[in-house]
Amino acid sequence: MDCPIGDNIAHRLFQVDGFWISECQGCHLRWVEITPSRDHVMDTYGDNYFNGGGAGYSNYFNEAGIITAHGRQYGKILNKFMRPGKLLDVGAAAGFILQGLNEYGWDGIGLEPNASMADHGNKKMGVNIKVGALEHFTSDEKFDLVTMIQVVPHFYELKRALQAAADLTKTSGYWLIETWNKDSLIARLMGKNWHEYSPPSVLHFFSPKTLRLLVSQFGFEEVARGRPAKKINSGHAKSLLQYKMEESKVGKIGAKLLKLIPDNLTLPYPSYDLFWALYKKTG
Repeated sequence: MDCPIGDNIAHRLFQVDGFWISECQGCHLRWVEITPSRDHVMDTYGDNYFNGGGAGYSNYFNEAGIITAHGRQYGKILNKFMRPGKLLDVGAAAGFILQGLNEYGWDGIGLEPNASMADHGNKKMGVNIKVGALEHFTSDEKFDLVTMIQVVPHFYELKRALQAAADLTKTSGYWLIETWNKDSLIARLMGKNWHEYSPPSVLHFFSPKTLRLLVSQFGFEEVARGRPAKKINSGHAKSLLQYKMEESKVGKIGAKLLKLIPDNLTLPYPSYDLFWALYKKTG
């Protein structure tokens, strides 16, 4: 397959769960060899993704406090670069990140393809969440900031989604993106067993360089980058680890030992394979 963001030829690296992971020989973006349809969104990110464990969440609502605090963390970071304004939070789920950002003065709305999550946010959280996928979302409103926290790897039409985001961003507006770093030491040491190689949920794999090259195609340039101070619910961590470890005999033994850990602990996540970046619209 050709690179989904350019004209370069790719080569296959390895298979995960029957899916080929390929890499562009030019920009070094990695992706899953799959041609997802519009139904991919609901097939993959339905209610089971938020409650069924595996590559998703064992119980998304158990992480409400952790995720809301993560939104507040980004509210603090954004205060260093801009004043709060109009915000679009893509992949808002139940609105926890959005709530944290709203507390820092942002006038935000969310966009979430899962209707159950959006309904929870609207009715229980009191935030404004629209139902839909970014690839097909349009609005007459323009935004000062578009946030895509742990979302870009999931877009089923990467260039179409980012073009939509660019069209929705005001002149001199910003994108805030958090994603996993495929070139991190952890990712390189783990190889094909790195937890983010989880198709068909995760479709694209970035590094700071490949993401910078990608967003430049839409008129954005990087203005800041860092690592988030991320935390994770122990039940979620156990679910992810069990999902990956059960592929080997040794892993199955480890997965049984994980069951001894309580599900309701808040754990620091070693964020060496994560990064956030802030991009400004210049074109």
